[in-house]
Amino acid sequence: MSEIGARKVRCGVAGVGYLGQHHARIYHELPGCELAGVCDVDGGRAKEVAARYGCAAFDSLEELAKVCEGVSVVVPTDLHCEVALPLMEAGCHVLIEKPLCFSLKEAEKILAAAKKNGRLVQVGHIEHFNPVMEYLEREVDRPRFLTADRLAPFQPRGTEVGVVLDLMIHDIGIILQLVKSPVERVESVGVNVLSATEDIANARICFADGCVANLNASRVSLKKLREIRIFQSSAYLSLDFMNQAGHLIKKVGMGLEKSEIPIEKEEPLKLELSSFVHSMCGAGQPKVGGALGKSALEMAIAITDQIHSAQ
Repeated sequence: MSEIGARKVRCGVAGVGYLGQHHARIYHELPGCELAGVCDVDGGRAKEVAARYGCAAFDSLEELAKVCEGVSVVVPTDLHCEVALPLMEAGCHVLIEKPLCFSLKEAEKILAAAKKNGRLVQVGHIEHFNPVMEYLEREVDRPRFLTADRLAPFQPRGTEVGVVLDLMIHDIGIILQLVKSPVERVESVGVNVLSATEDIANARICFADGCVANLNASRVSLKKLREIRIFQSSAYLSLDFMNQAGHLIKKVGMGLEKSEIPIEKEEPLKLELSSFVHSMCGAGQPKVGGALGKSALEMAIAITDQIHSAQ
């Protein structure tokens, strides 16, 4: 495939609800990309978004696939596999919003279809493209203890899964990327509040090298919060994913020195989609590919199963 700049990569979006409309907006804005079309079960919504960004609205995935090289799958989690498979069979690379899918069986189907058809699968773990994560990947060295808090007000959108698959999975992906050690055991608890599945959850993940991660997630909070704190022998790091800011407390001699972390702010979704387009142009495998997406899903399902078995 040609490099960005030689021609524009044709991209599309399957599902243009709250989040999908932003995928369409960014594909429309990216210099190396052409928004070729959108598709949604709500035909009126598809036409509205298509008119806004000057692309075609299609009634079926088959029609969308004919004009696209890559497609963002931004539909409810329980439909990810159903939508992604025919797109790959038709020759499209796919960016599937997190989580990868609803079950490990579906994950295997997606990865098998990608291999069979020679297509890329990128999973929308957007925090991996947050400038905060770039800093963490440089500075974290053998962490001993991590805490992650992810809180959000209640929204009916996304409640086809519990808060672990809806929100906590972001931090599961981050932790698995930062802690280079196998997981030994997990202890989880969750509470249903407004939906049929857990709306508040806590997971304590213990790794073989002795590191411990404590994850909290709530989708019935009165405020938004996306923070992580990391303790290691050389330093303590406190980062805010939402505001892209944080501070570092480092050991200097026999004392401690606090400094603000310089983070160049950027829209993570724009960085994520740009990376997807570059991968389609031969820049290598996606930063968050299907294997990493499956690992995060596997851990999230283990936590969810543990919570449900205790209820």
